[in-house]
Amino acid sequence: MSQSIDYGNLMHTAMRGLIKTVLRDVAERGLPGAHHFFITFDTTHPGVEIADWLRDRYPGEMTVVMQHWFENLDVGEDGFAITLNFGDSPEPLYIPFNAIRTFVDPSVEFGLRFETAEDDEDGEDVAPAAEQDHAPETEGQPDAEVVSLDSFRK
Repeated sequence: MSQSIDYGNLMHTAMRGLIKTVLRDVAERGLPGAHHFFITFDTTHPGVEIADWLRDRYPGEMTVVMQHWFENLDVGEDGFAITLNFGDSPEPLYIPFNAIRTFVDPSVEFGLRFETAEDDEDGEDVAPAAEQDHAPETEGQPDAEVVSLDSFRK
């Protein structure tokens, strides 16, 4: 038996499960009301599939928006496929859930941020458990709160 419970990884697994559930519902029923998502992911993560020109333009991370136009949303166990429009050019993407860094729905001020051990090693601050970070404000939208849970990890 392990010497301790890895709450950080357990929370990440639960939060990715929440994203999977939300995306499966959207794939089945569409986006309800004003809901829309900003999803930031690591473009270098194993399993990420994006066009070469997108990888060249976003060599480290990329944020996509699921709002007005998207198609072919297919949610699997380990990630999701989607076709998004980039300047009138539809592009298919595959994003593993483990590649997601942030998931924000500004319509209801909801957000999740996944920090890695590399973030901690780089000296980036990790918010204490009781604090919440704010996602960038989108035009005409209030700040979305992003809760960081990595401060529990050692």
